[in-house]
Amino acid sequence: MDPTQPNKPQDPSGKRRPPPMPMRAMMAWFLLLALFITVFQLVTQRAAKSAGIPYNPDFMVLLEEGRINQAEVVMEASGQQYIRGELKDIDPATGDPRTFRVEAPVTENLVERLTEAKVPFEFKNPNPWLWQFLSATVPFLLVIGLVYFLFYRNMARGAGGAFNFGKSRARLMNRDNNKITFKDVAGVDEAHEEVQEIIDFLRDPKKFQRLGGRIPKGVLLVGQPGTGKTLLARAIAGEAQVPFFSISGSDFVEMFVGVGASRVRDMFEQGKKSAPCIIFIDEIDAVGRSRFSGIGGGHDEREQTLNALLVEMDGFDTQEGIIIIAATNRPDVLDPALLRPGRFDRQIVVDLPNLEGREAILKIHARKVKLDASVELRNIARGTPGFSGADLANLMNEAALLAARRGAETITEKDLEEARDKVRWGRERRSRVLDDKEKRLTACHEAGHAIVLALTPETEPLHKVTIIPRGRALGATFQLPEKDRYTEGRKRLLGMITGAMGGRVAEQICFGEITTGAASDIKQATHLARMMVTEWGMSEVLGFQHFGTREELLFLGREVNRSNDMSEDTARKIDAEVKRILDECYQQALDLLTANRDKLDQLTNLLIERETLDGRDVDDILKHGRLRTAAERNAEETNREDAPADAPPAS
Repeated sequence: MDPTQPNKPQDPSGKRRPPPMPMRAMMAWFLLLALFITVFQLVTQRAAKSAGIPYNPDFMVLLEEGRINQAEVVMEASGQQYIRGELKDIDPATGDPRTFRVEAPVTENLVERLTEAKVPFEFKNPNPWLWQFLSATVPFLLVIGLVYFLFYRNMARGAGGAFNFGKSRARLMNRDNNKITFKDVAGVDEAHEEVQEIIDFLRDPKKFQRLGGRIPKGVLLVGQPGTGKTLLARAIAGEAQVPFFSISGSDFVEMFVGVGASRVRDMFEQGKKSAPCIIFIDEIDAVGRSRFSGIGGGHDEREQTLNALLVEMDGFDTQEGIIIIAATNRPDVLDPALLRPGRFDRQIVVDLPNLEGREAILKIHARKVKLDASVELRNIARGTPGFSGADLANLMNEAALLAARRGAETITEKDLEEARDKVRWGRERRSRVLDDKEKRLTACHEAGHAIVLALTPETEPLHKVTIIPRGRALGATFQLPEKDRYTEGRKRLLGMITGAMGGRVAEQICFGEITTGAASDIKQATHLARMMVTEWGMSEVLGFQHFGTREELLFLGREVNRSNDMSEDTARKIDAEVKRILDECYQQALDLLTANRDKLDQLTNLLIERETLDGRDVDDILKHGRLRTAAERNAEETNREDAPADAPPAS
């Protein structure tokens, strides 16, 4: 028998007995029965009263004429009596004998009168206590049932139960429901290695207890949004085959003081009953923020909830088999008491995936879609630096939607590239119609970017150039990184600034005027130049120094009234250095485009004609002055592969 399945009642023969009727269903049937009895009583009483006749003289006439067939003398508990029976007269509508009811005074000798008239009769005493009980209790039960169904059930279902404020909202996933394992997780190899010992502990606790080791009580997963922190926690529970309690940090905080603390205690009580288990708290910064803000008052409810969480994490031992896993993308705002050893002993950074990680993530998501055999996921992974796992999942889904929209049977690499551009820069806006002048201006701007980036050393390879509006941009120049880079050299940074200047310089050369189209380029170039001077020590004048320019987070109350950490003379030197770097890069871009003015005009005309050019097209214009055919490109690639490794490149 599976211990995770609840025991179901069985009879001695081994057959499963049907489950008992729920209490709510029994109450509903009882209320329906009471309502039926009440209606029946009212109807019968109304029917009896409607058939009544006066005692005198009509009843005497019936007796004297011998029209009564039979009768019953009924004595009520209140002392009243009445006669009911049927007549010999036939109702022409129904064909049945007519009935009557006569309210007779107690003082009358009914027995003698009926005997004299030779009418068969009998005495009948009804059970008045039943009707009195039902008449008194049924309306009361109906009101109680109405209140229950209209108010109590709605309040119990709303907001997790209005009468269960202090109950934890943690959702339980047992080993049958949680099918996520490390086969479904990619791009977090280092985090996988760090949590492996937690999995081993949950599988075999005695292995660690034998040497006196203590497994970490809490593990804090830190990473940018979409990097797979929640998925990693579920995979840990799936690999360890233990129950998985999931709750969000915002579920603890309520408008009523003390509710959050009560929910924390209840959550840990549920965990102890299901041990060994994993309790996962997502977005813990909602409840675990630093208790000293420095500005204004505190939040009593959040602080009480945090205090309860700190106490509970101190109050249990990992020997019980409870592991706390929390996730946040803001570790800097967490309370220091929450991060000390003994609570969250270990912090695991879940970083953005690298090139191999992105390719592995794309392969996982490709299982659910139909990819064309010619698709190279490596190329898509190269073109998605900085994408998180959620971004890559969205990319694959968008590609599937694009392929389905055009009626294709499989997803091609073109669909994936279009989905990548849509996720990063937005959808193509072909409805934005540009006139001839704006179209030529945009083409010249993007051609300037492309030529400068292609001719500047230490830059990434050019991928494509387009003048199709996408997002807020009228055009774009895309580069395709060859690999992930974690540090940047001074030459590469200067090349990036020079490439950003290409659009503005091209506008000035071709039209003799400047436009607002270079706003984002100017912002990016200025930011890089200032970082080079103030953060990275790449200025020959200011040297190896750091100049604080970032403001601290004020809600933490740190250095709110700090003074400026540089003199006015130093600030002027910084501004002068930033301007010098920008001017030098601008002049370099101007020299490149002036020397290649014919290539600039040719590339501009091709962009106006085709709207989108490949990186190889730009390379053909710069090297050969024309677009080569596919056969010529294939022949060059074949010669390059067949040439010896030490042979000089073909000119």
